[in-house]
Amino acid sequence: MAPARPAWRHAEFRRGFIEMVPTALGIGAWGLITGVAMGKSGLPPALMVLMSLVVFAGSAQLAVLPLMASGAPVWVVWATAACVNLRFVIFSAVWRPYIVHLPFQQRVRMAYFTADLNTALFTRRFPEPRPAPEQWPYFWGGATLNWFAWQAPSIAGILLADLVPVHWDVGFAGALALFGIALSLLDDRATAVAAAVAGCAAVAAYALPLRLNIVVAVAAAVAMGVLIEHTRRGGPNAAKTANGGGDDAGGNDGDGGTRSPA
Repeated sequence: MAPARPAWRHAEFRRGFIEMVPTALGIGAWGLITGVAMGKSGLPPALMVLMSLVVFAGSAQLAVLPLMASGAPVWVVWATAACVNLRFVIFSAVWRPYIVHLPFQQRVRMAYFTADLNTALFTRRFPEPRPAPEQWPYFWGGATLNWFAWQAPSIAGILLADLVPVHWDVGFAGALALFGIALSLLDDRATAVAAAVAGCAAVAAYALPLRLNIVVAVAAAVAMGVLIEHTRRGGPNAAKTANGGGDDAGGNDGDGGTRSPA
């Protein structure tokens, strides 16, 4: 289902690029702050640049940065990064109906470029979960801008970190930027409740060593999200069961009429 012409020449590529512009400004600011925080961690700049290019996950980078700087065990670093990025498991379930037919190599490339905001914009543009040729130019338009909007400021922050005074506490500023972007994603009650549960869990488990409160917070948020989704799916069935006393087996309702089998 790949388009006959290059993706960048497709009208949907331009649309995806343009619709990413408003969020790219915030992503760039967050990337710059994160880069400065990484540059001041004491780790080699080359390692930090490599981490930005390979990991390409700001929240995971911020989470594991103090662990790496303090010499935490490797398994703790990997476990923290994995837990912070558990949301991508949910994203993969959202993406599956759109990309299940694609070759494995293409899905791997898309997995690297997939992020929170381009997933939200993609599903808003294509709410029907089925493949369409115009989806991939749109995806690559947004993903291209999203990648450069993060990497360029992030690498600049790493290389220019020494020019920023230590007392500015850019690490805290990075947390504030992440908090602002997270708030922009709370578009319904379910995500708001999950975020509130994560915040409470992180505070309650703050005394845990090696920042394991992050792991607890993510696990609590995922569990709450699964519970809410399960409740939503069970709601209509429960309502139907509750009203079933007024319906007979043939679909007749209480006033003598008949319902459609649908």
